[in-house]
Amino acid sequence: MKFFNEPHLQEDHATKEQQTFVFRKANYKWMFVGIGFIVLGYLLMAGGGSDDPNVFNPEIYSWRRIRLAPALVLIGLGFQIYAILYKPKGKEAGLESESMNTATKIPNAAKHKNRKQR
Repeated sequence: MKFFNEPHLQEDHATKEQQTFVFRKANYKWMFVGIGFIVLGYLLMAGGGSDDPNVFNPEIYSWRRIRLAPALVLIGLGFQIYAILYKPKGKEAGLESESMNTATKIPNAAKHKNRKQR
């Protein structure tokens, strides 16, 4: 194909294959837990209104809507912050260091080989 015969397009294609995700699988699990808490909090907050605007419904000030639901939303936001800051250890963390050096975009094996030749 002529598209990949041009040198500047080959470099772009090569760098796309080497890109990695910012977050790992464990980070996304914590994010989904946080989203679940936030959605549950908003669902518990909903309702409590009156169909007739002339009648006041005190159910809007129930413990569920004033205490529990906002607490669940804040807990969910806490899980989101934890998911963003969490750095997995062990098997998942080793994948990034073995595959590429992100600062120089040189595979680690080639980087060490270049050091030995100097």
